[in-house]
Amino acid sequence: MNRTMIIYILGCILKTEGVLMALPCLVALIYHESQGIAYVIVAVLSLIAGMLLTIRKPKDYIIYLKEGCIATSLSWILMGIVGSFPFMITGEIPSFIDALFETVSGFTTTGASILSDVESLSHCSIIWRSFTHWIGGMGVLVFIIAIVPLSGGSNINLMRAESPGPSVGKLVPKVRHTARILYIIYFGLTLLEFIILVMAKMPVFDAVNTSFATAGTGGFGIKNDSIGSYSVAIQWIVTIFMILFGVNFNAYYLLFFGSIKKALSMEEVRVYFGIILAAITAITINIYSMCSGVWDAITKSAFQVGSIITTTGFSTTDFNLWPQTSKTILVLLMFVGACAGSTGGGIKVSRFVILIKTIIKELNSYIHPRSVKKIKVEGKPVEHEVIRSVNVYMITFILTFVVSVFLVSLEGKDLTTNFTAVAATINNIGPGLELAGPTHNFGHFGILSKIVIVFDMLAGRLELFPMLLLFHPVVIKEMLADKRKYRVK
Repeated sequence: MNRTMIIYILGCILKTEGVLMALPCLVALIYHESQGIAYVIVAVLSLIAGMLLTIRKPKDYIIYLKEGCIATSLSWILMGIVGSFPFMITGEIPSFIDALFETVSGFTTTGASILSDVESLSHCSIIWRSFTHWIGGMGVLVFIIAIVPLSGGSNINLMRAESPGPSVGKLVPKVRHTARILYIIYFGLTLLEFIILVMAKMPVFDAVNTSFATAGTGGFGIKNDSIGSYSVAIQWIVTIFMILFGVNFNAYYLLFFGSIKKALSMEEVRVYFGIILAAITAITINIYSMCSGVWDAITKSAFQVGSIITTTGFSTTDFNLWPQTSKTILVLLMFVGACAGSTGGGIKVSRFVILIKTIIKELNSYIHPRSVKKIKVEGKPVEHEVIRSVNVYMITFILTFVVSVFLVSLEGKDLTTNFTAVAATINNIGPGLELAGPTHNFGHFGILSKIVIVFDMLAGRLELFPMLLLFHPVVIKEMLADKRKYRVK
């Protein structure tokens, strides 16, 4: 195992996080807040620790998929721990578990919170919460790929470990250029939303935070009622951008730099928009009697469908009070999630497309046993390895989900709360139903449940396997063996 390279990457992560904390420091300076000192302290210590870890340059810059997964998992855990320190130092979230929960929820773009009064936070802490969404949305390692010189396919191994979806490819021949293109598109869409929100008369500070949270499909609101107190125009702007950030970024690359026809013909994107339109229509009809008119019903249903399927987690109404049919649709959308290659979470639309086509192929094989037909997506045959990985992912997801629900249920809360709390966090959504609903928070959960949920948020964001790999006996043995060798030297 290339332990030196893993340590080097962790050092780069610490330095990057230290630099990124300049934003809350600047906000504290603008608003004359003493809480900014905490961010300065953590930023400086993070930079120093990062420099110490990167002093020793790796002799071998090659990092294979196993090391890539381990480095990615440890990086995200480290980011969560370091990012939680300012909350504890300021006293705004004094408990380590609670501060870690809030920070991991931010970086994984989950948006589940333990806070009952968000508006009591300082401006610098509010901006840091929202900024963690933006950082985690595209992935900090994708950003580092453009900086750290790696070789032997190491870039793509890191990107595969961090990027969501059943398969991760390159937009252009060089992975570093792919990372830059992704961030250009990401930054451009974020800036566009910010400008439109300001034009819609949203305060600048609110617009910055909302743009960060929407871009990362995170959902941390800066108001206690999330987005509910803003105008209908602003709610529609957020709805549109939530849905746009749930689209596969490959489509934007094709749209801006390639063929518009190819971008519009992407099967996953078409299915994604089809699911959204169907869900909005069904919920609008179902909640019509509870609303003040057709437009009000469409506005509320469109916002919540966009928020849930993209795993953003914003809310404009307490959908926990909606009819059972509407709530069932929302819970199903939690599992579907957004497109692969987007900032959204969930199982991903592309996996469901492949699974449905696999089922159809299997049914056809019973009717025509001798027929040999390949599963095709967008007119191209899907390799057996991709189908196998999708099936294995689904099995692993179900097992992880079941174990998590069982562990959380030990507290004795109702099944709906436990089920949707795990569903909302492993799919990186945020709010669930009942005691985990949009008008509640996760502060009432015990320590064990919070630890389980923190793991679920990280596992969900990293597509399960990078986190689970940390517990593999062989990996643990190799890490300990490397440590002993390092001491002998």
